[in-house]
Amino acid sequence: MKTHVAREEKQLNPVNLYLSRQADSWWRYGIEQILQFAVGWIPMIFGIAVRAVVYRAILKMDGWSAIEAQVRLRFANHIKLGHGAYLDEYVYIHATPKGVEIGAGTIIMHGAVLHVYNFRGLPDAFIRIGRDSLIGEYSVIRGQGGVDIGDRVYTSPMTQLIAVNHIFDNPELSFIEQGVTAQGIIIEDDVWLGSNVVVTDGVRIGRGSVVAAGAVVTKNVPPHTVVAGVPAKEIRRIDGQSSMGRGPIFHK
Repeated sequence: MKTHVAREEKQLNPVNLYLSRQADSWWRYGIEQILQFAVGWIPMIFGIAVRAVVYRAILKMDGWSAIEAQVRLRFANHIKLGHGAYLDEYVYIHATPKGVEIGAGTIIMHGAVLHVYNFRGLPDAFIRIGRDSLIGEYSVIRGQGGVDIGDRVYTSPMTQLIAVNHIFDNPELSFIEQGVTAQGIIIEDDVWLGSNVVVTDGVRIGRGSVVAAGAVVTKNVPPHTVVAGVPAKEIRRIDGQSSMGRGPIFHK
């Protein structure tokens, strides 16, 4: 795989190599960049309204979605936004063939990065986020092996979901020459990931689970379980019994 990719890249001049990592073709690159240059900077609700109309020319949008100023989109024709989806300022979405799909009512907060980064020809590279979810500020989702996030999943600021892993077994070779594995990550419905959580490749987090801030998840998490630590371990089951004192509880 590495040899094949290296051969392809060697055949491209620097300009073509750059373009191959930005859009499907020269003309797609031109259309996407011109429209983003023309209206991507417009602030406030007026800019959101303009982009809700104009960006339909470069991405798929069900109903109406809100895209703030300074959002950066690459391979935009592989991006799909559900009705009521919201992209905050300085979000970066890079979608290659299997794309990025953001469900209805889902919010992507300031500075988050959703990057499929499929330059190795990996077969399952995509990011899919369900309905009414929230990706916190400056979170990073890398989808080389596929990242499938359910409905009502909340990630706190600076979480990382990394669906790829480098091989480094051979001491005679640099890790960059030994290839990667990409098994994918699945986050089921109603999961909450705390701040600075890292989820590694090959992990499935079960429905209704909670991952405490700062945890590094390297193994599957059963449904309705709280995990914490490095590496993350179960600390209790969610069974309807409170284990902590609480102040007032506020609802929507």
